[in-house]
Amino acid sequence: MSPTEPTAAAPDLAELSSVKLALMARQLRAQAGAVARAEPIAVVGMGCRLPGGVDTLDRYWDVIVNAVDAVGPLPRDRFDVDASFDPDPATPGKMAVNAGGFVDGVDRFDAGYFGIIGREAQTMDPQHRMFLEVAIDALDHAGMSRTRLAGSATGAFVASYYNDYELLHFADREAIDARTLTGTQHSVLVNRLSYLLDLRGPSVSVNTACSSSLVAVHLACQSLRAGDCDVALAGGVSLMLTDDIMVTLSKVGFMSPSGRCFTFDAAADGFIRGEGCGVVVLKRLADAVADGDRVLAVIRGSAVNQDGHSTVLTAPNGLAQRALVADALATAQVRPERVGYVETHGTATPIGDPIEVEALAAVVGAPRPGAGPCHLGSVKSNIGHLEAASGVAGLIKAVLVLQHAEIPPQAGFTRLNPHISLDGTRLRIATARTPWPAGSAPRVAGVSGFGVGGTNAHVVVEEAPVLPEPDRRPARPELLTLSAQAPDALRELAVAWHARLADTPDPVAELCAAAAVKRSHHTHRLAVVGATADELRRGLAAFLDGRDHVLLGSRPAAGRTAIPFVFSGQGAQWAGMLTELADTEPVVADTLADLDARFREYADWSLLAELAAPAADSRLDATDIAQPAIFAVQVALAELLASWGVRPSAVVGHSVGELAAFHVAGVLDRAEAVRIAYHRGRIMQGATGFGGMTAVALSGADAERFAADTSGELSVAAVNGPRSSVLAGSIAAIEEGEARLADRGVPYRRLPVNYAFHSSQMEPFRDELVAALGRVTTHAPRIPVYSTVTGARLTSGDVGVAYFGRNIRATVRFADALGAALAAGAQAVLEVAPHAVLAGAITECAAARSG
Repeated sequence: MSPTEPTAAAPDLAELSSVKLALMARQLRAQAGAVARAEPIAVVGMGCRLPGGVDTLDRYWDVIVNAVDAVGPLPRDRFDVDASFDPDPATPGKMAVNAGGFVDGVDRFDAGYFGIIGREAQTMDPQHRMFLEVAIDALDHAGMSRTRLAGSATGAFVASYYNDYELLHFADREAIDARTLTGTQHSVLVNRLSYLLDLRGPSVSVNTACSSSLVAVHLACQSLRAGDCDVALAGGVSLMLTDDIMVTLSKVGFMSPSGRCFTFDAAADGFIRGEGCGVVVLKRLADAVADGDRVLAVIRGSAVNQDGHSTVLTAPNGLAQRALVADALATAQVRPERVGYVETHGTATPIGDPIEVEALAAVVGAPRPGAGPCHLGSVKSNIGHLEAASGVAGLIKAVLVLQHAEIPPQAGFTRLNPHISLDGTRLRIATARTPWPAGSAPRVAGVSGFGVGGTNAHVVVEEAPVLPEPDRRPARPELLTLSAQAPDALRELAVAWHARLADTPDPVAELCAAAAVKRSHHTHRLAVVGATADELRRGLAAFLDGRDHVLLGSRPAAGRTAIPFVFSGQGAQWAGMLTELADTEPVVADTLADLDARFREYADWSLLAELAAPAADSRLDATDIAQPAIFAVQVALAELLASWGVRPSAVVGHSVGELAAFHVAGVLDRAEAVRIAYHRGRIMQGATGFGGMTAVALSGADAERFAADTSGELSVAAVNGPRSSVLAGSIAAIEEGEARLADRGVPYRRLPVNYAFHSSQMEPFRDELVAALGRVTTHAPRIPVYSTVTGARLTSGDVGVAYFGRNIRATVRFADALGAALAAGAQAVLEVAPHAVLAGAITECAAARSG
């Protein structure tokens, strides 16, 4: 087409036929749907309770990679084996199998942990109980605390379908009560978790027989992609509490007379039942990366279909299985040759395994240039067929295979089923531990689950993306926080952490961060400080031995704690304060840099340089430098605490500490607070060299009477506690007062200062500060502020330029202000300062109120 030729006009929708419009709409929907279905979903947490003593992921991997046979005889404390077993499947009312994969202790449940009363726990199906425990394990593994999940759009999709416990309950009509219904319904199994954790997303019970838990994963991924939830739990649970189902399965011919699942093997003669629970925690990958979650693997796509009209209702349909895997790969936008491992349904039935392998050979098994082998496996040979939980058990195994980059040997496999042919395919069955080498693209695995009745599911899983390593901070003291519902449980947790810290590759900072913000915190609490794993272990050892340790604290929590912040006054400063913390905490460094730039608008000195100056050259004892520096340090510490999620319920500021307190409470913006801090320090520097201060063991009233009896040059500078005050005045007045205190036997201590702040000497400086400041812009406080000028809670109309004049002259009524904060319901106090100069006064004030 030449440049002068007219371009084709856009089609006029009015001229298009209805058929063409329908085709366009369908194409647009298909394109949009393909994009939505392909959004990757991150697996961020997993939990399981499985045969073979499996209650951790590490133990599960041991069972898988070592080809452990976790199947054993039927437990006689559950079944009357002698009365129910007969090797002849035709015998009426008998089961033809005497083996299974069982989990110990299914009758035990920590009801108190979940706030469930004993009677209600007794009526709960053990499947409900086990699911709750494993779901919490999975959430803990994901680092998601209860408090953060409460009220969130978190969904739960859980498979269960056998009713053994319900049948036992309903067999005794007189035992039926108001809790029987909620204790046995499958819908309540998942709803109870949503209720207990206050989850507001979809809460769905799934039953498609043996494909149920993979269907639950599929639904969870769809819900995440549709925006119905932001976090989803998916999984399944199945327990064998009666032998009724084994009798039924024996009659159908599914059960293995040999008592084992010989998947893919010539000895395959059916499956053995297993029990247990598995749960995965899912998030959209983009959200997981943004939230800093640990990504274990990525679900790229999934599909669910139905056999339709097959040979019989219970027979598998090979064509449907082919279509299923192809659809899942198409949804995942993954080429078949990238699949290097498939966790098959693999029930070890003589017909089912050949049909499944043939379907996989047709879709992913064709040799292609550059494509390596695709190994097949089935965990059913290790733990039995978990039915409602079988799919999620396979998914968790596939994730572990991807994480370890290793194909485990297929348990019980010695000779290929003669009805299965791998010739001309890239399909393999591992007989030994086999490395899975990295390729040009991430490793991919598939997981299949087929249900009796024809509902099939397949999930495509990719190894976790390699994300940039976080910047490693220099070693510095970290806080390890542990908690439990009971003292014994806290002790067990401390033992576990003591062992883990003995040999862990993980940085201490990351371990402590996970323990603090990625765990739910309970009533009985323990905190240990240490810069290294050995230091933390020493603190834990002291706790376990009942010894005191300077960096150890343990106490029961008293609900949500209201914590006022106390900002100290002048005298807490020291050379080099906060410089090490600025090296390890970007929040501190950024805050100090911002404040340095703001102070440079007024001062001819640098805040950063003064903080970093060595002790020999430090000018932090000079008031004009000290007060801005103390303000800056307190603001930086408050910003750091806020970045950790620690914010004050109220604030109290001691003298110059009120500037940081007012800023944190929103009364002063940063620019105004910096301006006041600069002028306050500059002007009060003029009082240096003309007085002194002494701390005395007198109440405020007694100190007032004592000062009134002197020559008039002595003032009560501060009332810090019920029997703790500070006197200020000229050196002569201080010496006279101290002599009289000695005569009366009143303890006193001269403070290492050469000024008389908050005394009559400050009258001219008060006026000078008011004049220098002019108009002061303030705002209504966002949180309660307790004034040490008035000794009471501040109101928005109390603060003007005159207030800051009073702040340097009037008595610091710290005891009254802190007492008012404590009376308002505070259970703890946090001093924000370079040094804990007010700790004694705070303790004294708290003790006076039985705090």
